[in-house]
Amino acid sequence: MEGKVHVLDHPLLQHKLTILRNKDTGVKEFREIVSEIAMLECYEATRDLPLEDVEVETPIAAGTFKALAGKKLAIVPILRAGLGMVDGILNLIPSAKVGHIGLYRDPETHLPVEYYCKMPPDIAERDVIVLDPMLATGGSASAAITFIKGYGCRHIKLMNIIAAPEGIACIQKDHPDVDVYVAAVDEKLNDHAYIVPGLGDAGDRIFGTK
Repeated sequence: MEGKVHVLDHPLLQHKLTILRNKDTGVKEFREIVSEIAMLECYEATRDLPLEDVEVETPIAAGTFKALAGKKLAIVPILRAGLGMVDGILNLIPSAKVGHIGLYRDPETHLPVEYYCKMPPDIAERDVIVLDPMLATGGSASAAITFIKGYGCRHIKLMNIIAAPEGIACIQKDHPDVDVYVAAVDEKLNDHAYIVPGLGDAGDRIFGTK
């Protein structure tokens, strides 16, 4: 089954994304908005979480109501830019576990190189959302998903803020079972594998390193 691409066109998301794109947006505001966008995207990405009936006493009467059916969730940011999306999701789902994958892109080959990987011990029992603001070539995200599958995970989603068509094609080819959640699909990649028009280097803009 081919994974679906969910382009989330909510007005709040689109407004916040435009602020991120602006080259004059400062580090503090950029970081806050990345977190806010992640929270809004998480709302959509968790729409299929199962519910169960629970008995509750309100101040007025007893009743049967809906609660999450104990489904365990893990989020795995791709270091380092993915870290900017973590807090927004944990604000919504404080019980989620957090794994980390460190990848960097070789400047010559543009291929991902792993330098760090640490997962919760029960990761195989959890639904996993992989986080990375930019889906450019798709190489890093595809490699991260491959590593996570190696831990026995079967239910994986990918959450990005901006994607290039090339990146989406890569994920659909390498991991046809993974759904992608993104706020915008941009025009293309340039010769340096940056998304056009994009928003620049998300990691540098989140952490103020450039």
